[in-house]
Amino acid sequence: MNFRHKQILRELMSLEETLTSTYLANIVQVTSRTIREDIKALDTFLQTNGAEIKSIRGKGYQLNVYDDQAFRQLLNQEFQKDSSFEQASPSSPEDRVNYLIKRLLLSNGYLKLDGLADEMYISKSTIQNDMKQVKNILKKYDICLEKRPNYGLKVKGSEVKVRFAMSEYIFDRSLNSVNPVINEQLSALMDKKQLNQIWSIILEQIKQNSLTLSDIAINNLFVHIAIGYNRIMNGYHVSLYKKELKDIEDQKEYRVAEKIVDQVEEVLAIKFPKTEIAYIAIHLLGTKMIEQTNMSEEQIEEVIDDGIYQLTFAIMEKIEDKLNLKLKHDHELIIGMALHLKPAINRYRYGMNVRNPMLEDIKANYPLAFEAGIIAGLVLEESVGAAIDENEIGYLALHIGAAIERNKLHARPKRCLIVCASGQGSAQLLKYRIQAKIGEKLQVVDTTEYYKLSQKSFNGIDFIISSIPITIHLPVPVIEVNTILSERDLDKIENFLNGNTNGLLDYIREDLFFPKHNFSSKEEVLKFLAQQLKNKGLVDDNFLKAVYEREELAPTDFGNLVAIPHPITPQTTTTLLAICTLDKPIIWKNKRVQFVCLLCVKKESSEDLQMMYKVLGEIIEDSSLIHQLVKSESYSMFMKHLLRY
Repeated sequence: MNFRHKQILRELMSLEETLTSTYLANIVQVTSRTIREDIKALDTFLQTNGAEIKSIRGKGYQLNVYDDQAFRQLLNQEFQKDSSFEQASPSSPEDRVNYLIKRLLLSNGYLKLDGLADEMYISKSTIQNDMKQVKNILKKYDICLEKRPNYGLKVKGSEVKVRFAMSEYIFDRSLNSVNPVINEQLSALMDKKQLNQIWSIILEQIKQNSLTLSDIAINNLFVHIAIGYNRIMNGYHVSLYKKELKDIEDQKEYRVAEKIVDQVEEVLAIKFPKTEIAYIAIHLLGTKMIEQTNMSEEQIEEVIDDGIYQLTFAIMEKIEDKLNLKLKHDHELIIGMALHLKPAINRYRYGMNVRNPMLEDIKANYPLAFEAGIIAGLVLEESVGAAIDENEIGYLALHIGAAIERNKLHARPKRCLIVCASGQGSAQLLKYRIQAKIGEKLQVVDTTEYYKLSQKSFNGIDFIISSIPITIHLPVPVIEVNTILSERDLDKIENFLNGNTNGLLDYIREDLFFPKHNFSSKEEVLKFLAQQLKNKGLVDDNFLKAVYEREELAPTDFGNLVAIPHPITPQTTTTLLAICTLDKPIIWKNKRVQFVCLLCVKKESSEDLQMMYKVLGEIIEDSSLIHQLVKSESYSMFMKHLLRY
């Protein structure tokens, strides 16, 4: 199987229903005709390995496995191998872009597009299109491509930035590999024995000098030394201003870096310049952790100065003002955030990037915490005078996410008020039926008739359960049920408590559902949706600008063909979702998108934002559901799929 065949098989295995050639063409980014040819070849191959691809007229293709043992053996052979095939023959747009970045970063000279196209077995027009994405990615590292007639292209940027980009795109440093010595690409830079020796030197010096670094930080330092050796051998050096160098030399971490370099120089038989030692010290300054679990208040005060504390409180105030998460008095969060900010400021002081291998998981699983992290990043930006990238935002979000989860452990039961028009007997029946079914999750505070509702206090009330429609505005959500509760009514209440889909359906409006549109760019989609909202008097002229500002901070393409754009702060008088699906996927920032959900949150909302973000996150992860939603041609069909979910 080639790379496309593997992609097609993965899709057929992951979804139970039939898949059309158009859907598969969008996933693999080739034509439907190419998919049909691939399907024929793949089917022939699978038939000798316990499976086949059935073509169902008018519906598409479906995988049928008739010999489990033979098929499992095939999977073991094909998918347990390393990624050498994909690296040697990049087929998908993402793999081609990564391949081009690696080639450019590793080249000491110029590279011609014609030669690269031949090398990758693609047309010149394809590589020119891929290079647009390459330039956008390298721009994040302040690296540009220098073009010289008759010579080709070459990367151009500061040595520090080039090295960081190399560490990101050339070496696999996943969390699953604590010791990256096993990485074959690192082994290409120097002898494996030398790599093992350097690894041991780093661990020993960290231990001897009582520094605490995360596994990721140690990996980063290790990879930096390996890259530094290679770059020094090729005549490249990092540079620092004299004042910066003097400031670093005064730090304890510089003395540790000197000890590490002394021993590394013996192993590699090479001399590291002073600036290289300083840059290793910056790694230590920018990544060290402080374990607050065993620290006294006095020790914490020694580590965290007043400026850091003031910055932390400013961050907490801003998050509280914008998102109302009720976290600003969480002592553990304040200490954790303050301890994180000190090395973070060092990183930005010296222009050092940070890598966050958990970023995509954080965005997908803790979207509300990530939004809070963006707000924290904006406050940090004002303090350090430099743009905070989404890797750092992800780390800030981890602290906030931990506080949100911690709050759940101590959360009280939800408190509700029951409204019933048919008398106290019915109201009491409602109350005891609900409590018998839901138990400790819910506390029924009181029951009342509709006409007395305006006399009630809503302090401490999370929502209302009503057996009649309520048309007046209330400061809390309302769940409408039958007087004699059905199982469906009970499920509706429980879904609300658990943050399941029913809590989301109220925000999806038929007049803001736009299926199967033919847009070719993110800008076209956002302009269209913003104009639709403006036409209905829901937003003003500044709305689109606020959405673009949020996109600049961190793109909202979450993978699995989904993007959830939104303004950085609430802009509307009501919470709503505007949905747009596309005939064909578009490139949003780095990922392909076909399902766009424009999220608008009510200003000063008391609604449960955590519930909404939780449900959206779960939907994003369900590729089968997204496939069904994208295929939906009407609002009723769309809602039908969501209700099944």
